[in-house]
Amino acid sequence: MILRLKSAPLGAHCYRLAGIIARLGSCCLARIDWTAKLKGVRRLLAAAPVVLAAVGVAMAASSTPRPEIDRRAEAIRTLTGGDLSARGLSAITGRMDPSQLAIALRHDPSERRAALYGLTPGWESLTLAGRPTLDFGETGLDAMKLNAATPNASQYLRVAAPFVFKPATAEDRRRALRCLTQGIYYEAALEPTEGQEAVAQVILNRVRDPNYANSVCGVVFEGAERTTGCQFSFTCDGALSQAPVTWAWNRARAVAERALAGHVSARVGTATHYHADYVHPWWAPTLNKLTQIGAHIFYRWKGVYGEPAAFRQPYAGREPLIDEARFSRPRIQIATAAEAEQLLAEAAASGESLMRTVEINGQTRIVGVTSLGGRRQPTASEIAAINQRLAAFEAPSAPAPDEPVRTAPPGVTHMDVEEVGRPAS
Repeated sequence: MILRLKSAPLGAHCYRLAGIIARLGSCCLARIDWTAKLKGVRRLLAAAPVVLAAVGVAMAASSTPRPEIDRRAEAIRTLTGGDLSARGLSAITGRMDPSQLAIALRHDPSERRAALYGLTPGWESLTLAGRPTLDFGETGLDAMKLNAATPNASQYLRVAAPFVFKPATAEDRRRALRCLTQGIYYEAALEPTEGQEAVAQVILNRVRDPNYANSVCGVVFEGAERTTGCQFSFTCDGALSQAPVTWAWNRARAVAERALAGHVSARVGTATHYHADYVHPWWAPTLNKLTQIGAHIFYRWKGVYGEPAAFRQPYAGREPLIDEARFSRPRIQIATAAEAEQLLAEAAASGESLMRTVEINGQTRIVGVTSLGGRRQPTASEIAAINQRLAAFEAPSAPAPDEPVRTAPPGVTHMDVEEVGRPAS
């Protein structure tokens, strides 16, 4: 546009210039969409809190200490150099003390070795159940307190598969049924039916456990032929010499028949060990306690050995012939008090050692003389002195001369106290 200002008065030029400026302004305003601009500004303002919150979270995360798991992972990476093979893991275990290593093995799901925790291999075969033995461990009330304080590991309870009983012959069937009945009768004759079923389940679980014999009689009488290691105490303490009570035997036989037919005791699952509640054997903490039925507490192996898949040993189908007459003879050498005194006198006269190596409940012990209680019989004078002290204790004491006689308050009826169970004088 060319402006020609010379041919017109100054006022006209000013009006013309103002019109040109007005047209230029309207043209510029038409080109800018202020509505769209305002919408964009509003969107930015709406998103500002989200952006600020994200920035705050990022700043807080950068200032928070690293989690413990990250620090452990970093320490393991530094120690092993990123090598998680046997060589790298040995670098980790080499820095552990025995207690740390035992805890690590206990929580390793792929560990298939028995965690002995410093125990002698074969510890699990020293005792299984029944009467108190001379094993190291608590007995009586102390044992019951320890057993009650040990929680049940019910999360490890797994239902066992039904036992597949396929004997080769009718004689093998008869032997298996008799051995299982003997185990139930002599171990749990007075237990409730559920307790007897649990004992039968333990025996059949062991038949399928590769750590034990693959026949019913082999499991029940395992260790009975050796000088130590009876799995069931009745096979080596002479209990078989006692004729069973008919009604109790028939009850145990019925439980054995159901177990061989496939009945499963769901409360004990894959249990392989048990003991009476009045003993606390030292091997109990090394197993998982499942439950208590009657007077027996049941346990399973820890780790994969206690899972149903571990009970993969097939039943042999053949049952060994048991020499019951041999195992009916007690394996415990017991002497009366008089015999003990005579043995001690003979040993002293001949200059021999007073110590004897004897077998007690399937275990070899070195003692002076195995006697009933290990005590000598009291003499006649000692018995008289004891009776005199008992009589003085039981005799009613006479009231002191200056002691006032107490009368019953008004409204209270005087009644004589009868001592129930007091022996007649």
